[in-house]
Amino acid sequence: MASNPISNNIRRLRFDRDEMTQKELAEKVGVTRQTIVAIESAKYSPSLELAFRIAHVFGVPLDDVFTYDPAEDTIWKKKK
Repeated sequence: MASNPISNNIRRLRFDRDEMTQKELAEKVGVTRQTIVAIESAKYSPSLELAFRIAHVFGVPLDDVFTYDPAEDTIWKKKK
């Protein structure tokens, strides 16, 4: 199974913010708790808009929340 080229630090950021729950984050960014669960576990990549909303909630730049590793991007590699 191919790994996801996008990883995130959402779990760490939530705990650094007084142990914010997934539900609290979901409410702040306008999605369901299940969406946050899927993003945290790298089963779902958020839209750019949602990614910026998440970063905004934590008051950090986007690349402090999400990391892209092109070496793990098997779909993009095939198109090259």
